[in-house]
Formats: sequence, C-alpha cells, structure tokens
Amino acid sequence: MTMFIHPTALIDPKAELGADVVIGPFCTVGPRVRLGNGVRLISHVVVDGLTTIGEGTTVYPFASLGLRPQDLKFKGEESRLEIGKNNQIREQVSMNPGTEGGGLVTSVGDNGLFMVGSHVAHDCKLGDHVILANNATLAGHVTLGDYVIIGGLSAVHQFVRIGPFAIIGGMSGVEKDVIPFGLVKGERAHLAGLNMVGLERRGFGREEVRALRGAYRMLFAPEGTLAERLEETAAHYKSNAQVAQIVDFIRAATGRPVCQPKSEEGP
Repeated sequence: MTMFIHPTALIDPKAELGADVVIGPFCTVGPRVRLGNGVRLISHVVVDGLTTIGEGTTVYPFASLGLRPQDLKFKGEESRLEIGKNNQIREQVSMNPGTEGGGLVTSVGDNGLFMVGSHVAHDCKLGDHVILANNATLAGHVTLGDYVIIGGLSAVHQFVRIGPFAIIGGMSGVEKDVIPFGLVKGERAHLAGLNMVGLERRGFGREEVRALRGAYRMLFAPEGTLAERLEETAAHYKSNAQVAQIVDFIRAATGRPVCQPKSEEGP
C-alpha cells in the first residue's frame, strides 16, 4: 500500500504523515497532527491540535479528535491527545486533549475499540484493549485499566478509576471507583460481582478465579469496615497476583469511594 490523499481532503503542509497513510474524502488534518504508519481516515474526519495517532489506527466518518476540551477552565494552554496503535475509532467518536488541571495530556492505549458516538474527555488515561460501546461517555480525568469494557449509553463520572478487566453494564452511571475484575451495573452503578465472562475470555485459570471469588467475598462481607477487610484479604492472599491488583487499587484510592455491592449481590 502507498500513501493516498483524496483531493477533497484538507491537509496542513506542516502535518506529519507516516508511510502508507490513507486520508479519504473531506477529512481535515491540522498543522500539529502526527499520523503514524498505516493510519486510515475513512472520510469526513477532523484531527486537530497537538494530536498523535499511532500506526494502524482506523478512524471512521465524522470523528472529531484533538479539538478544544469541553472545560470552561481551559484557557488555550498547550495540551496533547495521544492515541496509540491499532485502534478502531468509529463514527462520531470525540476525543479531547488534556488541560492544565490534569497534566495537559489525554492518552489512549493500543488495540482499543471506540464504537459509534463514544466520548473520551480531557485528561483521561486509557489502557490497552479498551472497549467503549455505542454512546459510552467518559468525563474528564477518568482512568481505565487494560481490557476494560464500558457498556452502551453508560456514563463515567470525572476522576473515577476503573481497574483492569472490569466491565460496566449498559446504561450505567458510574460515580465511584471500580475494582479490577469487577462487574458494575445500575442507574447509579453498584458492584454486581466479578467479570466472570471476561476472566474466562482472557484465559484465567480455575484456581485464579477461585481465589478472586474468595477475595471478593472477604472484601465485601457485611462484617467490619472495608479497611479492616482489606488488610485481612491482603494477608490471606498475599501470594496471589490478581488479588494483589485489587488490594493495591483500593489502597491507592484518590478520595473517591470504591463502588460496592448491594447487600444481596454475590461474585
């Protein structure tokens, strides 16, 4: 494949284009944009600002990448949007650069799928293999670990952390941090167990799953405080790497509470 730029596309001469880039009809690429090797902009895509798109990423019609953040505190400071490799960014997706209040960078990992109408706001930090289903929305400063799935029409509150391998059910409003491997759902989302389907898909073994189930029951038992149960869980499963991820995640809390189950929910 060789580079192809449709004659209706508007490409600033200062933009940096890698090898084998394909830019379709009516796309607009700004002067500070960098497109990696093999990037494809299908049509009607706008990429502006200090934006980097990693190699092999495909962007579908009417996506908007790198334009001014939707934050009234933003005063035009130099900020970036960094998108990794081999992502699929579908129709009408929007991703904004960072702000001074969040370190001036929004970063998206590799191998993600961003379905129609999903939104990544300023200062978000996304891991690899993330999926945002149709119209899923991340507010500013959200952090997603690797392999997180956000269901369709779900909204994640600003500054929320969602740990690796967690899944958010469709039409959920997530206001609290979500532990690694967690399953969360609800209008005001609550923890509804572990992401068992995701664990199976990612090849976690029976003993690993059993340990996670046991740790979940211990962490969210009705007796004692979460702090007490956390230390008990850490001591009981001190040699288990997956449980350690959950323990470390909760210990690293930034002030926002951790999403917990309703009393009747199990793992």
